[in-house]
Amino acid sequence: MSAVLDHSHHAGHAHDHDDHHHAPTGWRRWVFATNHKDIGTLYLLFAFTMLMIGGVLALLIRAELFQPGLQIVNPELFNQLTTMHGLIMVFGAIMPAFVGFANWMIPLQIGASDMAFARMNNFSFWLMIPAAIMLVTSFFMPGGAPAAGWTLYAPLTLQMGPSMDAGIFAMHILGASSIMGSINIIVTILNMRAPGMTLMKMPLFCWTWLITAYLLIAVMPVLAGAITMTLTDRHFGTTFFNPAGGGDPVMYQHIFWFFGHPEVYIMILPAFGIVSAIVPAFARKKLFGYASMVYATASIAILSFIVWAHHMYATGMPVTGQLFFMYATMLISVPTGVKIFNWLATMWRGSMTFEAPMLWAVGFIFVFTMGGFTGLILSMAPIDIQLQDTYYVVAHFHYVLVAGSLFAMFAGVYYWLPKWTGVMYSEFRGKLHFWWSMIAFNITFFPMHFLGLAGMPRRYADYPMQFADFNAIASVGALGFGLAQVYFFLFVVLPAMRGKGEKAVQKPWEAAEGLEWEVPSPAPFHTFETPPKLDATATKIVG
Repeated sequence: MSAVLDHSHHAGHAHDHDDHHHAPTGWRRWVFATNHKDIGTLYLLFAFTMLMIGGVLALLIRAELFQPGLQIVNPELFNQLTTMHGLIMVFGAIMPAFVGFANWMIPLQIGASDMAFARMNNFSFWLMIPAAIMLVTSFFMPGGAPAAGWTLYAPLTLQMGPSMDAGIFAMHILGASSIMGSINIIVTILNMRAPGMTLMKMPLFCWTWLITAYLLIAVMPVLAGAITMTLTDRHFGTTFFNPAGGGDPVMYQHIFWFFGHPEVYIMILPAFGIVSAIVPAFARKKLFGYASMVYATASIAILSFIVWAHHMYATGMPVTGQLFFMYATMLISVPTGVKIFNWLATMWRGSMTFEAPMLWAVGFIFVFTMGGFTGLILSMAPIDIQLQDTYYVVAHFHYVLVAGSLFAMFAGVYYWLPKWTGVMYSEFRGKLHFWWSMIAFNITFFPMHFLGLAGMPRRYADYPMQFADFNAIASVGALGFGLAQVYFFLFVVLPAMRGKGEKAVQKPWEAAEGLEWEVPSPAPFHTFETPPKLDATATKIVG
């Protein structure tokens, strides 16, 4: 997205000796990239590629479920598709995309010249490529791809073919990449802010990412432990999860979800940061309750460590345990509610306009709140035991992850694309993409609530006649949703990357605040080589 960079006349923001500071050209620029903007672009393009691959798997799943009876894939391949769709979307699309946003925006927002560890930044990106190849090509290994579900529960994982080992190796590599990226983000935010930018004057996107990075460092090793124990059970005669040797498959679930629940907040906190930047800009008001937003983000992160077993009510947990996790889960909805009320209060009596970024942000708040409510319903153990492993749960987490993480990312792309590329996208196309995605998304996932309430279990390749109508509707919606994202790439992203369209001004959104709007559009290859001097609000440069 930084393909069109012209910075020969930005001496003020780049450097006086501009001849030494041109972007390297050709393939070397990307392979050896140490510039945070180029690495951010690489992450975003990689994430979009994985989103498309994961989307193709999802469409195969929906094609099979279009009507009862087996039509396209056999049940074994169906389980491989559901497993790989989950792994690719979570670890290949959502997480890398947010790291891409972090790379692009954090140095610009805090007035830093780059990320703290430029070469480690390059390494953490390129690690993802072999991991992604291993995940995607596992379909062609003997016995096909892992088919144990994205949660990789034992004992299924102990019975899978060789692709399971490839999957475990890929997850380790992706985890290493996440940890290095997080260290880089923490050190950059804590040590490289421009003088005068205190922590409590930072943009909320930086705050949400700072907290997310700590979460990642805390929980990625837990996932690594769980899958390493799986590996030794498979090959080295240990019996961590094998009851025949005194092990316990439920222990795997405890370890996995101790990683898995903070992980879902890792995938939503940066989204909160993006929305918190966009809503004030288009409501033309300061964000309501900045400090409470920071504390709410930190509260969510801390509480996320004590709710993991709400994924496990059906494992025979004692009632005391059920009650603890039930109350803890209800408690974590409070800081999330604080955020939603703060966004609504920011919009209240603001001079709102609905350009594409604001449409996506408001759409995010609406649909994410619905996902939050279904989560609150699932927090109640008696209800959850009925709905466990049904399509109600599928509907819930897609409302949170697609309408949550993905919609916020689209909001962020439309908001910052002019800064990245120097080109304004077509407002009509942005709005078409929004309404098309919003309608198709709800056609796809809203009926799943009813399927789940009627008792349709997830991860089944076939189903009786009474579930046919809602499944047909969902499959049609899924195709529409997938096509909307292809449209977005071909008609919004590609023209902007090619520099086609009207030239963006330095500050395309009049009420937007933050240092990123103090540099020209497109952002020069090198920005803030000398730390900027900030005004009292730490959102503008003086002098």
